[in-house]
Amino acid sequence: MTTPCSTSLETPGVAAHTAVVASDRRPSPRTSKPSSAPAARRGQPGPSASAPEVPDPFGPAQRKQLLLRLGLPVAAVWLIGGLIAGVAQSSAVRWSALAVPLLASLVVLGLLLYVARQAKKARGVANILRGVETSEDRQAALARLDADYKGTDPAAVFAKAQLLMQDDPRQALAELEKIDLGKVLAPVADEARAQRAMLHLMLGEVSPARQLADGVGLNRHDDARTRAMLSAVVAEAWARSGDAKKAQDTLALFDPEEGALAPVRPQLYRALAFTAAHVNDVKAMRRALRKLAAQDARILGGFLMKRTHPLLQREAKRLLEQSGAVQRRVQVQR
Repeated sequence: MTTPCSTSLETPGVAAHTAVVASDRRPSPRTSKPSSAPAARRGQPGPSASAPEVPDPFGPAQRKQLLLRLGLPVAAVWLIGGLIAGVAQSSAVRWSALAVPLLASLVVLGLLLYVARQAKKARGVANILRGVETSEDRQAALARLDADYKGTDPAAVFAKAQLLMQDDPRQALAELEKIDLGKVLAPVADEARAQRAMLHLMLGEVSPARQLADGVGLNRHDDARTRAMLSAVVAEAWARSGDAKKAQDTLALFDPEEGALAPVRPQLYRALAFTAAHVNDVKAMRRALRKLAAQDARILGGFLMKRTHPLLQREAKRLLEQSGAVQRRVQVQR
């Protein structure tokens, strides 16, 4: 069960945290250069033109799903307990039969209260990030997060990391490392691992990314966008560390053009490009890169880093030159 207490990646409660925070000004792809666009240089999606809509992390759909998952087993326990109590001759057996479902009900109630509290916290964090567009907005949002939330609160940590990765991915990575993976719920730990792995991959550090990716349990996540985002990060780490076929099989489960996956489309195509290059599927690699270029050519700057597959480097550079995002070098022979 993916709870809405997490504020990472693309869970139903925190999509606002993973949408790339807009920069001060969106330059034209014809005039901008990767050297002046941190997001492009690190392979992140380009800045968004407007702040994303903040969803309700504990809306009707999420509440219905959670109540069904928890309510049906509790109802079954009450039914069994009631039947036993109805035929039991001993009062001790009768009370024991009723005590078990009562205890289960109290546990479920406590869990619902916990989830509701975390959802309210996630909504507050998402609202802080709603209007973030400029560097000054990011600094103001960081100050509010520091003032309103504890330093190790997962909701605040994910939000701070999202703000910091725009200018300093190392600091964002250090912020994510504050989350104790052994003390949070498994789905939250998965998302923290994936966020950290994504930053390592953008910095060209494949080995630590692979270690984190191997700890992510993809089957723990039911939400389509969450599972697609986690799979994209994990697949890229696998492909770049020698398991390209495994990555290919994982990504084959998703269609990036599906409407519900639009927020994570850049990450999926990035993973597809790396995977295709490492299985020597040039056609698929070029198709993925063209899809990325169509969204924002500056994203291709993330493929020009060291330790990137040579095929990817050459094709990404060619597409960047065609887009006008970088100027071609003209050598004059004398």
